[in-house]
Amino acid sequence: MTTPFSHINAAGEANMVDVGGKDFSQRVAVAAGTLSMQTTTLVAIKNNQMAKGEVLAVARVAGIQAAKHCSDLIPLCHPLALTKVQIEFSELSATELEVRATCKVTGQTGVEMEALSAVSVAALTVYDMCKAVDKGMLIGNIRLLEKSGGNSGDWSRDDESASTVAAT
Repeated sequence: MTTPFSHINAAGEANMVDVGGKDFSQRVAVAAGTLSMQTTTLVAIKNNQMAKGEVLAVARVAGIQAAKHCSDLIPLCHPLALTKVQIEFSELSATELEVRATCKVTGQTGVEMEALSAVSVAALTVYDMCKAVDKGMLIGNIRLLEKSGGNSGDWSRDDESASTVAAT
């Protein structure tokens, strides 16, 4: 049995892809997601008025940790020696905050899952730190914006700009 899926072997079983024969190359992935919340919640985040502390500082560290531990969370991911993880926050509106992660590695496999994990955990951390005042927050639109490097080459989402967002 042949399959177009790289993580399924000829017998139809899940397996970890052997990347040992691939060339090392610089690989970068950028992902983003959004949190929707009450205006007062976003104001409190920006003004460091949440009882649990500096929300964005803690969420930034959580996102970095998530990227570093991606292979512990997603069963078939390879452990990677990441060279850079950057987490940025941008106010999209009075009620919407964007989380953006950029991950870099020089290696034999990409960092898309690391960037997506970083965004997800950073957003969950914002929720955790603010849920006492806004249980109705929504986390969504988590997506890969761009990736570069590797055998498949460069890719960029067509429906939006994937440029770096300045940190808040």
